[in-house]
Amino acid sequence: MRSNSNFGDSWQPAMTGNTTISSYWFNWRVLVCAIWVLVTAFFSFVLIWKYEGFHKSNEIGDETQQDRAGFLDEDETWRPCLKGIHPAWLLAFRLVAFFVLFILLIVTAFVDGGSIFYYYTQWTFTLITFYFGLGSLLSIRGCYQYHKSVSGDRVDNVELDAEQGNHAAVATASGETSSNIAEKNINPEHPQVRFVRRRADTWGYVFQMIFQMNAGAVLLTDCVFWFIIVPFLAIKDYNLSVLAINMHTINAVFLLGDTALNCLHFPCFRIAYFFLWTVTYVIFQWLLHACVNIWWPYPFLDLSSPYAPLWYFSVALMHFPCYGAFALVIKLKHHVFTRWFPESYQCGR
Repeated sequence: MRSNSNFGDSWQPAMTGNTTISSYWFNWRVLVCAIWVLVTAFFSFVLIWKYEGFHKSNEIGDETQQDRAGFLDEDETWRPCLKGIHPAWLLAFRLVAFFVLFILLIVTAFVDGGSIFYYYTQWTFTLITFYFGLGSLLSIRGCYQYHKSVSGDRVDNVELDAEQGNHAAVATASGETSSNIAEKNINPEHPQVRFVRRRADTWGYVFQMIFQMNAGAVLLTDCVFWFIIVPFLAIKDYNLSVLAINMHTINAVFLLGDTALNCLHFPCFRIAYFFLWTVTYVIFQWLLHACVNIWWPYPFLDLSSPYAPLWYFSVALMHFPCYGAFALVIKLKHHVFTRWFPESYQCGR
């Protein structure tokens, strides 16, 4: 959301008061804003506790359909959504996205200094850069498994049954099929090759959570920038730099491109992580301003304004349409690809 008049001349809001004195913090405005933040954090933790499954039994056979709301198979982190697309194409896209975003982040930090990380935009930009970096590593591992599966070898969690052409199943001691293992083709060019799919590891789940955090955060930053910050700067006769424009467009382009290619599902309860991401940023700003008297990166964060509680409440509400809009993009993708590529599309959930 940051804007510049020149590469080295960054627009900064005017100081509205000393944020290090006690009277700035001990008033009804801060109390109401703190309540909004605490309620948001509580709501997020309740969603995570209820649907993420951390408190549920991990024993085989105990998992219900509700427990599977956030279930993730390991190959979903690297497998393209269409059978005809080789996983290497998704890997190539993620590598290009990572290096472009990483270089742009370094250039922006070099031009404007470390103060850019006061801004929510740079927090989100760093997060999406990390997303593509981690995604590239997971895709490299996936391409290795894919190559081995085609070669007929057993690699990690991949077990082939090429002779019989049947699904391999892992049975529990009681004779029941484990619920954390699913079966599906990995190689459309060799339909007789089957493999046992296992639950994703910790990094796989972290990857999916970051994907859903970015889904809301990227839309929030870009919408606030283009619909609030840009009109405000136009009134003030500020010109936007190329870096500012790129940072508020290319992030969405790469994220939508990865969404079109990947096979990640989108459980809506993980809006909780999006809320917690913003709550963390707000708390960081409060702690920073309580210790150092500096300008607020966004005018609507300034707690000295009598409209501060309304601003905080409004920004919190904006999370729902931003996250919901991306969820609709996912549903649109499923609808279109299912109709256009009924035999090739493999993201059923």
